Amino acid sequence: MLDFWREAVILVAGLWAGTINTIVGSGTLVTFPVLLALGTAPVNAIVSNAMGLVAGGFSGAWGYRREARSVPKTIVRLLPVSLVGGLVGAYLLLHLPESVFGVVAPVLILVAVLLVAFQPRLSAWSKRRQSAEQTLPELADRQKLPPILYVLVFLIGVYGGYFTAAQGVLLMGVLGVLFHGSLQQSNAIKVILSLGVNLIAAVSYLLFAFERIDWIVVALIAAGSLLGGFLGAKIGRRLSPAWLRGVIIVLGLVALVDMVARLVAGA
Repeated sequence: MLDFWREAVILVAGLWAGTINTIVGSGTLVTFPVLLALGTAPVNAIVSNAMGLVAGGFSGAWGYRREARSVPKTIVRLLPVSLVGGLVGAYLLLHLPESVFGVVAPVLILVAVLLVAFQPRLSAWSKRRQSAEQTLPELADRQKLPPILYVLVFLIGVYGGYFTAAQGVLLMGVLGVLFHGSLQQSNAIKVILSLGVNLIAAVSYLLFAFERIDWIVVALIAAGSLLGGFLGAKIGRRLSPAWLRGVIIVLGLVALVDMVARLVAGA
């Protein structure tokens, strides 16, 4: 019975994370605290979570396929940069001592929580800037991308490959400043780049960290996030953003407290 409820909680967390990833881009702040609370080791939780969320990335990308078709050149230019960044991040996760992750993770969680908390202001500012540029959506794919955009996408890929949480929020902020198109086009790019990072990280885990993968967790999060990705693209926009952010922040703080407690206990 305990196993049933544990698996049910992980499934619901995956559903929730898949929905949130498509809308906001911080679903790991839902699944990671849940996995920690259920006794999963931190690095194993990141590995299994990233693999499971790949399914939600595919469904989210499918949901935004219309917007993605309007910016194919931009996606083709930025995706390889994200993939290389994700590969570097996954390498760091697997090769740095686990004690390093124990120290770095609370900082990354705090950064992710702050990004989610200030996401409305970031989005509003990005929207005003994109509106000021007055770039027609049908012309957005013709623009020349500045070199700094490639650098920032790479660094976000490294971050995503190492920790995954809130990389979508980071991408939306960067695209809002440096990409002149509609918010929906930026969101489609964000979903596909995040999927690429999670996918390359998942392949790295399969090849080099097979023993760290909890396949039950992967399957449950994959099933939940797959449905959540469709929900996020279809009806997720009707959910209250403030409510979603509030829950994400609370769960992120729970994970932060748990990681700090582990760090203190191990000191």
